[in-house]
Amino acid sequence: MRLLLVEDDPMIGESVLDVLRAEHYAVDWVKNAASADTALRTERYDLVLLDLGLPDGDGLAVLRELRARKLLTPVIVATARDAVEQRIAGLDAGADDYVVKPYDVDEVLARIRALIRRSAGRAAPLYEHAGVTLDPATREAAVNGQPVALTAREWAVLEPLLARPGLILSRAQLEEKLYSWKDEISSNAVEVYIHGLRKKLGADFIQTVRGVGYVIPKS
Repeated sequence: MRLLLVEDDPMIGESVLDVLRAEHYAVDWVKNAASADTALRTERYDLVLLDLGLPDGDGLAVLRELRARKLLTPVIVATARDAVEQRIAGLDAGADDYVVKPYDVDEVLARIRALIRRSAGRAAPLYEHAGVTLDPATREAAVNGQPVALTAREWAVLEPLLARPGLILSRAQLEEKLYSWKDEISSNAVEVYIHGLRKKLGADFIQTVRGVGYVIPKS
């Protein structure tokens, strides 16, 4: 999954970036409102972690502009503003969740997982389909109850497919889940990870839709 981190404090930003990448998220980090707006206009993200006190404006303006463009990207506002009125303002501007700094990183990770799950239309904490189970909280995978070791990149390809069985994702869409701006993209990376997943999960679990992309059939 690909996240956008909007945070102007370099120490906080570096710390959160390290934690998110350790959880195998592809993360782009920007430090001001203008860069956040540009990123949201040019890239597709699964979630935004948004600071409000930015050097060139209020993060709420970024949030309002995002919602004005009818984008449904989940947004967690993370800020030192802890007054009830300010939290209400953030939620009313279109935030999906709100955490006050300093926040517990494990709690934020749980909130990220919950919002990504809800944005996929799922309530259960596990992804389960056709004998394959993924637990985003523990990063454990199983096939028919038997543990399977997945690499970080294999997980990044499998999770969006398993989140919505029946939905075809193109190679470009899957690449967006794999790489942040600074990553070098291999021309056949998706195909390599799909091949690895088929060996571990079954040859027919992920199907190729020729000329379109990849899909996990609904049944």
